Amino acid sequence: MSIQQIALGDIVATHGVAGWVRLRLFNPEGRTLYSSAQAELTRGEGRLTVDVEQAKPHRGFALLKLRGIDDMDAARELVGYRLSVPGERLAPLGSSEYYYAEVVGFEVRDACGERVGTVSRIWAKQGGDLLVVDGAEREHLVPAVREVIRQIDVVERTITIDPPDGLLDL
Repeated sequence: MSIQQIALGDIVATHGVAGWVRLRLFNPEGRTLYSSAQAELTRGEGRLTVDVEQAKPHRGFALLKLRGIDDMDAARELVGYRLSVPGERLAPLGSSEYYYAEVVGFEVRDACGERVGTVSRIWAKQGGDLLVVDGAEREHLVPAVREVIRQIDVVERTITIDPPDGLLDL
């Protein structure tokens, strides 16, 4: 699958007075950001291309210095933007690995083989990421955790889940 842009995180705050921003990373262990010189910021219909001058990890976040953002007021304007990088900057994956962006459109089935719906997006939450699954009659929020997701088949584009009782009734 070809991924145009991959979201790495959301700008959640400023950091200091020199224009640094704090990025809540979707994958705090990832290293893609620290090797990327150019990124895209999006918020609603707004879209900016920025150059990352410096990036460093900081307590589960990333601190970024963006070219042309030199004071706290300019940095404050970027809070709420999502930062993405070109897909070709992503590290190659093993045969059983996947990027979150790839599972959008996958069919979700329960452990008995019953269709639950289709993944419409990933909702990155501080308490843990959720797969937003559009079902026949309702939207389901499925925690993206090993205890619920039993298998992801990248070739067949399917996800098998074993949800706890009542999860799909919420």
